[in-house]
Amino acid sequence: MAEATGLSESTVGRIWKAHGLKPHLFQTFKVSNDPRFVEKLEDVVGLYLDPPEHAVVFSVDEKSQIQALDRLDPVLPLSPGRAERHGFEYFRHGTLSLYAALNTKTGEVLGKTVDRHTSEAFVAFLSDVVASQPVGRQIHVVVDNLSAHKSKRVREFLADFPNVHLHFTPTYSSWLNQVEIWFAKIERDVIARGVFKSVRDLSKKLLRYIRHYNKTAKPIRWKYTDVSHRIRATVSTETSH
Repeated sequence: MAEATGLSESTVGRIWKAHGLKPHLFQTFKVSNDPRFVEKLEDVVGLYLDPPEHAVVFSVDEKSQIQALDRLDPVLPLSPGRAERHGFEYFRHGTLSLYAALNTKTGEVLGKTVDRHTSEAFVAFLSDVVASQPVGRQIHVVVDNLSAHKSKRVREFLADFPNVHLHFTPTYSSWLNQVEIWFAKIERDVIARGVFKSVRDLSKKLLRYIRHYNKTAKPIRWKYTDVSHRIRATVSTETSH
């Protein structure tokens, strides 16, 4: 740009900075094409803001393919003037999936690790969620549109437990599921910088983190402060707000 305009590079840099321009950065997005976007959005947000009386609301999802990575070189700890350092090479012991149910009222998390996420594993985790609550309590579960959440086995489970109600986020809108925020936290706190000697070791450390997290758990409170950032839903060829 400096060559094209005849300005100096420092002048171009100052102009960019003054106007908040960062041409080296870019962001990606995906607009939902769900024809029931608004209906599902209002249903999920309504559960967060005004849950049914005497009921419990869980935000549920699975974090799949978590790798049990063991560093070949020792981790060099943080020291004055030097960041923590990890060796580049690692040994991969295997993977597992983590199911998590975030209680939207208390912020507490119920977790379970499995070899892989399947419809049967999802039903088994739903059974754990039901067992954690008083008999007969109405349980509302927010989930995304993964096929394992809509299988015949899941429908049979819901028929056996009519007090359990699934609420689906719109397509391409799993960000509406609050447990995704918690998954980002456990990724930063445990997974990204962890050293795991085996898949079993990975499982133990994930579940230990959940136990400690629940001691000081707090609910997630969303605030919508910038009305210029609108949520858009694309239906056919029309866009509605």
